[in-house]
Amino acid sequence: MPCGEDWLSHPLGIVQGFFAQNGVNPGWEKKVIEYFKEKLKENNAPKWVPSLNEVPLHYLKPNSFVKFRCMIQDMFDPEFYMGVYETVNRNTKARVLHFGKYRDVAECGPQQEVDLNSPRTTTLERQTFYCVPVPGESTWVKEVYVNTNQARVSPSTSYTPSRHKRSYEDDEDMDLQPNKQKEQHAGTRQAGSVGGLQWCGEPKRLETEASSGQQLNSLNFSSPFDLNFPLPGEKGPACLVKVYEDWDCFKVNDVLELYGILSVDPVLSILNNDERDASSLLDPMECTDTAEEQRVHSPPASLVPRIHVVLAQKLQHINPLLPACLNKEESKTFVSSFMSELSPVRAELLGFLTHALLGDSLAAEYLILHLISTVYTRRDVLPLGKFTVNLSGCPRNSTFTEHLYRIIQHLVPASFHLQMTIANMNHLKFIPHKDYTANRLVSGLLQLPSNTSLVIDETLLEQGQLDTPGVHNVTALSNLITWQKVDYDFSYHQMEFPCNINVFITSEGRSLLPADCRIHLQPQLIPPNMEEYMNSLLSAVLPSVLNKFRIYLTLLRFLDYSISDEITKAVEDDFVEMRKNDPQSITADDLHQLLIVARFLSLSAGQTTLSRERWLRAKQLESLRRTRLQQQKCVNGNEL
Repeated sequence: MPCGEDWLSHPLGIVQGFFAQNGVNPGWEKKVIEYFKEKLKENNAPKWVPSLNEVPLHYLKPNSFVKFRCMIQDMFDPEFYMGVYETVNRNTKARVLHFGKYRDVAECGPQQEVDLNSPRTTTLERQTFYCVPVPGESTWVKEVYVNTNQARVSPSTSYTPSRHKRSYEDDEDMDLQPNKQKEQHAGTRQAGSVGGLQWCGEPKRLETEASSGQQLNSLNFSSPFDLNFPLPGEKGPACLVKVYEDWDCFKVNDVLELYGILSVDPVLSILNNDERDASSLLDPMECTDTAEEQRVHSPPASLVPRIHVVLAQKLQHINPLLPACLNKEESKTFVSSFMSELSPVRAELLGFLTHALLGDSLAAEYLILHLISTVYTRRDVLPLGKFTVNLSGCPRNSTFTEHLYRIIQHLVPASFHLQMTIANMNHLKFIPHKDYTANRLVSGLLQLPSNTSLVIDETLLEQGQLDTPGVHNVTALSNLITWQKVDYDFSYHQMEFPCNINVFITSEGRSLLPADCRIHLQPQLIPPNMEEYMNSLLSAVLPSVLNKFRIYLTLLRFLDYSISDEITKAVEDDFVEMRKNDPQSITADDLHQLLIVARFLSLSAGQTTLSRERWLRAKQLESLRRTRLQQQKCVNGNEL
């Protein structure tokens, strides 16, 4: 473990040291950031930092150094805080200068009070993000992160808030913690009270908290607090993230890895109480907010902890089997090593997906291309690289899509299965909308991070009436597929949010939704028990092989790709020849489709430039796909 644990357990002490050395000179803030940057480079230090994704909140010490993997769900208005403030001793009149960065509550020693009129007080600005765990994150991703994290934590006896609602950690089964510790924690939590909090040795603050203990214990929420997760059934903490530097670099739906100081001060929960006299402990400017806005923007710290960010990194991907940043020099060795064994991995993956698609190898080829597809650029409003696949010919009202989704879920880092029933389309909230009363963005199903796999099961669609919300939801899905954007509802106007979502549609006939490519399933076998068949398929794959599939599908999204002038000329000539032979059915759209298939076919083989061989193979695949659709049209005339 890195030498000296003070930076992990008492980071504010480190910050205090730099502040004391430099005083009000702003250079101290950069030195703090550099210090923690260097610490995280030592001896796999990131693995020793406790993560809010894996460790329940009650196992984490207040004001300790933590990390959090999350998506920005909303951005609140910037807030002002006391960057530097002065306290004065009531008896000796001695004055002490303090820093307010990385803190929610002003710290005072015994017999001290904050001098709000001090000329040395400085007011600064910070941005607040509302962050949630990555929506749709796969179980295998969580498990790998848990297994690689080496942080040693035990129930915090210094933080025993009175709980008013079971939070996510009460239900989590944390195998990495001894049962005895869990039992000790449960007993401590029942016996604890706010007045008994002991940390940092600050009698003045403890005095304030003790007097407000009655208020904290009597908090009564009229309705359960909505953590605003985009997807149903999600677990984990939501966090209010305080950002001090470069917040303009981040935007809604970005996925971040944050390192910062955990703040779970019970005084932060007071705003949820109707007793307004307690609000004087906090920023007076916040008192102008509506009661609903205060409830949403200052939720109980036991449910929504605060993180004061020291370091923040925007993640390219969330696959823990790959280096976090693939562009760095140290990642190139990993990439080149994996690329050298790409061919057998592709062959095994093709075989695996062929079995999952009931023996259909052509459909398996297109599924691979779909899974590595990504929007690589936008030309005006047109997203280039999207490759939505409609797999038609799926058995109606069967569990096939559900089990196929389970296979996909085992391969990709984040996914969601949308059952397209009339009831779901009419009642689910797809589009995020702005709640002006609470001044927050209310999430919807389509608020997803980049590279999420969205599997839509249209085989469950029965006859029925779509109401107005249902029509809007279908339109939103169509816009997502066609333009890779979601129009968030801001009541008086709509705001476009670009996205990069891989949409895979299963249907019996042609999908009602647009698709870039339709492939008709031709099963070579019909297993008597679909669940047993898919389970045996998953259990037959070695974990090491499954991990190679996962690396393969993530890595290939980030490879550069180009077409040489020579191949471009050959493609143009070939297309002209195709038009001559079949002028009625070959269009410019077909050329675009061929180029997309050729692109991802090349990348799937680890080739970053288009070769003549891959172009011919793309033409062959497209010919087979079209022939199959024509055969289906002959069988069922209204198919196309």
